[in-house]
Amino acid sequence: MTQFGVDLFLVLILASLGLSALAFFISIFRHRRNHPTATASPGSGEDFAAEAARKVLREFEKNGQSVDAALVTWSPDTLRKILADELPDAQVIVVSNREPYIHNETKDGGVELVVPASGLVSALEPITRACAGTWIAYGGGSADRTVVDGNDRVQVPPDNPSYTLRRVWLSEDEYQGYYLGFANEGLWPLCHIAFTRPIFRESDWEAYEAVNRKFAETVVAEARNERPIVLVQDYHFALLPRMIRERLPEAIVITFWHIPWPNSEVFSICPWRERILDGLLGSSIMGFHTQFHANNFTESVDRFMESRIERADAAVSYGGQVTLVHSYPISIEWPVELLKALPSVEECRARIRKRFDIPADAKLCVGVERLDYTKGILDRFHALEELFIRHPETIGKVVFLQIAAPSRGTLPAYKHLHEECLRYADELNERYGNETYQPVVLVPEHHAQKGVYEIYRAADICMVTSLHDGMNLVAKEFVASRDDEQGVLLLSTFAGASRELLEALIVNPYDAAMMSEAMLQALTMGPDEQHERMRRMREIVRDNNVYRWAGSMLLDAARLRKRSDLDRVTALYDRPTGPTGDNVVSIFERKQAVGFR
Repeated sequence: MTQFGVDLFLVLILASLGLSALAFFISIFRHRRNHPTATASPGSGEDFAAEAARKVLREFEKNGQSVDAALVTWSPDTLRKILADELPDAQVIVVSNREPYIHNETKDGGVELVVPASGLVSALEPITRACAGTWIAYGGGSADRTVVDGNDRVQVPPDNPSYTLRRVWLSEDEYQGYYLGFANEGLWPLCHIAFTRPIFRESDWEAYEAVNRKFAETVVAEARNERPIVLVQDYHFALLPRMIRERLPEAIVITFWHIPWPNSEVFSICPWRERILDGLLGSSIMGFHTQFHANNFTESVDRFMESRIERADAAVSYGGQVTLVHSYPISIEWPVELLKALPSVEECRARIRKRFDIPADAKLCVGVERLDYTKGILDRFHALEELFIRHPETIGKVVFLQIAAPSRGTLPAYKHLHEECLRYADELNERYGNETYQPVVLVPEHHAQKGVYEIYRAADICMVTSLHDGMNLVAKEFVASRDDEQGVLLLSTFAGASRELLEALIVNPYDAAMMSEAMLQALTMGPDEQHERMRRMREIVRDNNVYRWAGSMLLDAARLRKRSDLDRVTALYDRPTGPTGDNVVSIFERKQAVGFR
């Protein structure tokens, strides 16, 4: 470049800087003219708003996933720190149908404490403990009323009280209509691709609506102020978020839908589809296990509700409110506290084999779940028979132990499934068994969590072959139980866990031949390969544990709360008139789009 070119270049730079400085001083002059009482002194509202805006931009991360989240050790202490730093003085309220502790009367007139073997309970109980929160649930135990105080509360866990359990009482008619009727004969089959027709009754809907309102009143009664963090759980409470929002407009309501969400065509079957969507859109955050289910929900909203879908921000603007629609893959606690009280894998194996009379030279294959038509129990029996037909040398070399906790047994579909499972198990035992060998051991009984983990530790193979599932925590519990880094997991491609546990043997439960070959692969897999697969899956469950699941939602709740606080401050000042950054524009444009002016 010539000397003339260099001089010209420097002149242009100086001119540009001069114009920028002039524009800056003009903007300050105009602002002070329009707001003569406002000053930029330290600690003023303007200074606070500017700093708050910068903080929001720094902390705003898509879908609650921090770029360095994998570097964080997620634990109860992490959750407590999030609450202390990001949500100081926030009260956490959990709402679910199932309670984490059940009190039942014993035959001798005493009281027995039961901890249900539930994926939802195993995920949420450590969270509520860490947050010292309040858990609101239906009190269905025969001694539940005798142990609560005058406000229907009891401190739990009994050996180390960490949080409050608030019980809600339902009449038999309410329970039949709300739970067995609309929730489990209507919404459950609607949301699962298991080819069971949903049944919708007006009386069930009325009971469902009434029970949701009863729970909403309980939430309001338990809230210490107008700004609690409310974690609403599952398909039993689709109307609850809107009802809470009507009474506590400043609450952060996080609704987590634990089961799949169907596509909009299937969802259109429901006679009260708009009411359900309206109720759920009362949430500040709608959470699902997988992005696929979150997309299905958004498409249903787009099809049936007058709303604005903001796909770039994964949000829905409806009725003057924004609902974030995100995926948060649920998990279990890590490390599992229960393992400290369990014997070694070898001792668990000896106990289980003795209890169920399993031959010493037979591999043990287990399945553990509720007796439900979505879990694919009959399909496992088909696969076992296919294995024996295709590879007769395996007869006598494998025993399938199925723990099937009775569930919703008064409903026809569940009664029929129970009868089918018993019949098929008897047929397999008659066809392939003998006096010393039974290929199928079907145990239709409830098991405490400790007993379930003993079975996991004793198993050579665990089959999780759901026909359709949101996540399925049995798969993660099995992995967490195997600190010996042995055992093989067969996992359905239609369970959300298959998106994470890629080292499992992924199967299509509708394909009996494929499953039988996967079973053969598991039966013959060497210890070195088992170790490599299990080690990697344990790393995934460790890093993506339940504290990370809850922490991601709480961090998003904190961002929403800060954004709300920021909106109050910035309402006193002019909105930006130009593109000051994608996120800032998005925040203000979103408010304008839903009618906040």
